[in-house]
Amino acid sequence: MSFGISARKFVAFLAYPTLKTYAKPIKYFCASAVGIGVIYCKTSNVNMAWKFSDDDIDFSKFMAEPVTDLAHLKENKSDMKTKVELMILRIQAEFCRALKNEEEGGSDFIVDRWKRNEGGGGISCVLQNGKVFEKAGVNISVVKGVLPPPAIAQMKARGKNVKEGDVVKFFAAGVSSVVHPRNPHVPTIHFNYRYFETETQNGQKEWWFGGGTDLTPYYLNEEDAKHFHGVLKKACDKHSEEYYPTYKEWCDRYFFISHRNECRGIGGIFFDDLDNPNPNKVLRFITSCAEAVIPSYIPLVQKHKHSSYTDAQRDWQLLRRGRYVEFNLIYDRGTKFGLYTPGARYESILMSLPLYAKWEYMHNPPENSEEAKLIAVLKHPKNWV
Repeated sequence: MSFGISARKFVAFLAYPTLKTYAKPIKYFCASAVGIGVIYCKTSNVNMAWKFSDDDIDFSKFMAEPVTDLAHLKENKSDMKTKVELMILRIQAEFCRALKNEEEGGSDFIVDRWKRNEGGGGISCVLQNGKVFEKAGVNISVVKGVLPPPAIAQMKARGKNVKEGDVVKFFAAGVSSVVHPRNPHVPTIHFNYRYFETETQNGQKEWWFGGGTDLTPYYLNEEDAKHFHGVLKKACDKHSEEYYPTYKEWCDRYFFISHRNECRGIGGIFFDDLDNPNPNKVLRFITSCAEAVIPSYIPLVQKHKHSSYTDAQRDWQLLRRGRYVEFNLIYDRGTKFGLYTPGARYESILMSLPLYAKWEYMHNPPENSEEAKLIAVLKHPKNWV
């Protein structure tokens, strides 16, 4: 899902439809004027070109111009909102380049820079119909405005210090990605890291971070699972050895498809409402987790992208993608809230869905099959490290 969980996730999806303009693919650089919608960029051989003379803030290598005005970012370098926006821009660009380096077809990322009428906007980067990646989306959102009453009610239910009828200003920024590979032996990955601020009409402010990274394989490879969880644990352990086991369990609980009585995948880490001890320390933790995505996932792509597979294995992949769709549309709270929000940017909300999925009536894998081995772990999550 594009922006995490709970009522406050919806803010990532409130952008109005993009006014799109199109440019031809450019081999060596791509650039846009403020407000341009879609740019076709070559992510390889590109130095994304918003570099200024300021040595302390280097805007090169981003996928597009930052959402926030450049002068404002440079004048407010110590502001947490600026720090988060620069971090998510960097993570987006690094992951897009890492994916493009593994893509062997002619497909490239479409870079869609959009603006929201009420404030802020985002950058959506989507690669479709590649030889390695059937669909890969890497989005950022930086939005602000006033929370509507339904969001305030849900925040109050989650323990936030707001009152119904309050005028609550908000700022939200996050990076999110879902990658659906073509080869059934390459797993799907999802990650999301976000920051949220609110301010009531009497000046009371709150802030928190949330996020996580999780893996959805189609065939269980225990070596892959140990590698993936091991990299996440190492990132967590830099900050606290209590983080990984706590957030691993939280991940297993959240990504659970209750009507199927199984998890969506083999988990990872997941957390929300991190507001202690201070914003800078939590940002360092979030950054460590986001930086762990490439080393946790790209080796699995490299290992399996050329593996042979059968039509039956492809069918199984499509069936499992059906489960992915079920979770995102039925259980993911942010998806549901976004879809019911007037003026929501549906392309960003539905970016997480695969190009192809499949449902068969009463399908059950044969006993003792590789498919059954996966289901057993999805019904009874394991500790991998």
